[in-house]
Amino acid sequence: MLVRRAYIPESLQPGDRAEWPFTVPCVKQLAEEGMTFDRPVTFLVGENGSGKSTVVEAVAEAFGLDARGGRAGRKYGNDRPKTPLGEVLRLETTAAGARMLSGPRLKKRGFFLRAETAFDMTQNLGGVRGYWEEDTSEMSHGESFLTVFSAMFRDPGFYVMDEPEAALSFDSCLRLVALMHQLGQSGAQVVCATHSPILASTPDADIIEIGEHGWRRVTWDDLDLVDHWRRYLNNPRAYLRHFVNGESEQP
Repeated sequence: MLVRRAYIPESLQPGDRAEWPFTVPCVKQLAEEGMTFDRPVTFLVGENGSGKSTVVEAVAEAFGLDARGGRAGRKYGNDRPKTPLGEVLRLETTAAGARMLSGPRLKKRGFFLRAETAFDMTQNLGGVRGYWEEDTSEMSHGESFLTVFSAMFRDPGFYVMDEPEAALSFDSCLRLVALMHQLGQSGAQVVCATHSPILASTPDADIIEIGEHGWRRVTWDDLDLVDHWRRYLNNPRAYLRHFVNGESEQP
């Protein structure tokens, strides 16, 4: 473990919580209580617009990672303006985390992968020193994502992901589950925002469900996401009739 808690110090608390992102329930709760990280692998699960990406971006920035994505220790990675939450969020680290953050730039280990910018990375960074050797520009999205994971998520470090399942098939999601579990056991730490019930099933992971209620810890079986997928796969028409014209009201 490298990070124990994300919080906003009293001196940096927003004066006006009527402004975004502090109007988002999970961000408001984070500002009031902080968010602890109790296990090496943590998932933030919620609907679009729930604020999970806003939180993971800020957590990445607080560890010195670029909110647009990339590896730790880049020379100019911290020169860009931060997100509004990233400006004020701070991390309470373990001794190992403090040593990494205060140590030489090239000794920092971590990566922020976000679905919106990962494709550009796979097109442009293959063969670049410090990244991966393979030419990912000639691979499928799923293959290139897995190449990035294998190359950049392998040392004890701090790894943040925002919806990494975007380009992954079922089998590829399972491979990422195995990788995250191995990272957690190796001394690394993973914080991941996801819509995927497969990723959220990573053994021994901590799951934080985000929504209108703010955020709360739940088990995998109690996730609304898991319940909806189970119901949908059992009877798709019960859901589709509300969205597809011409569907019968009876499944």
